[in-house]
Amino acid sequence: MRSIRNLSVCLIVGIMLMGCATTGPGGKKSLILISDAQETELGKQVAQQVNAENTLLPDSLWQSYLTEVGEKIVKVCDRPNLDYQFHVIESDQINAFACPGGFVYFYTGILDLIDNEAELAAVMAHEISHVVGRHTVKTIQLAEGGLTLMDLVLGQKSEGAAGQLTQMVLGLALTGYGRGNELEADEFGVYYMEKAGYNPHAAHTMFEKLAKLSGDQGDRGFFENLTSSHPETKERISKIDQQIDAMPRSVDKLPYYKDRYALMKKRLPEPKGQ
Repeated sequence: MRSIRNLSVCLIVGIMLMGCATTGPGGKKSLILISDAQETELGKQVAQQVNAENTLLPDSLWQSYLTEVGEKIVKVCDRPNLDYQFHVIESDQINAFACPGGFVYFYTGILDLIDNEAELAAVMAHEISHVVGRHTVKTIQLAEGGLTLMDLVLGQKSEGAAGQLTQMVLGLALTGYGRGNELEADEFGVYYMEKAGYNPHAAHTMFEKLAKLSGDQGDRGFFENLTSSHPETKERISKIDQQIDAMPRSVDKLPYYKDRYALMKKRLPEPKGQ
C-alpha cells in the first residue's frame, strides 16, 4: 500500500512538471492533474446519473438544434478536441449545467425563458467555458488535494468513494463553481459567442432576465442564489458590458436569430405549473 502511495506522489510530481493544460483563450494554462480521457470518463459517470434521474426531451429536432448551436461554440473554443454532447431535460427548472468532459444539459425551463438564439448561445458558451476552464477538476484539486485525483487515475478509489466523487462533481455542476470561476466563464463565454458570430449583447439581456427571477431578494440574482460565493449579478453584468464595449463596434450588427428560435420555442412542452 505504501508503495502505491509513493507511486502516486511520484506521479503527482511528474505531472506537476509537465501537467499544464489549456484552460482559456489566449493560451491560458493551469496545472491539471488528470488527462482529458480521465476527465471525460468522470463526466460519463455523472452524465449516466443525470440521464437516469431525469427525463430527456424526446424531440429529435430540439436535440439537433441544440447540438448545432453547441458545435458552433465548440468550434471556436479552446478545447474543441472533446466529444461534446448536448441534451435537453424536460423540467420547469430554469438552469443549465455542464459536466466535465463536455456533457452539457439545458432544462426546458430556461429554454422557455430565452427569446433568441443568441441568448441560447450566451448560456451555451458560459457552460462550455466551464469545461474549457476545467473548473470541476480545479475545484476538486483545491478541495480534496492531488492524491484524491491520483487515486482516481490509479483506480484505487472504492466504489463508495467513487460514488461520492460523482455526487461532488454533479453538485458543482448544478450549483456553480464559485466567484472566480463564474466570472471566468462569463468572460470566456462572451468571447466565444462573439467569435461564433452571435451578438454578444444577448449575454447582457440573458443575465438581466435571470436577475429578475430573484427580484424579491434584493440585488442578488439567479446564479448567485445557487451559492453565496458567487458575485453580485450587477457586477457580472457590468463586467460583461465592459468587455463588449471593448470589442469593435461591428459586433452591434451581429445577429440574434430571433425568428429561428421562436419556431423552436413553439415545440417546447407547456410548463407543468400551467
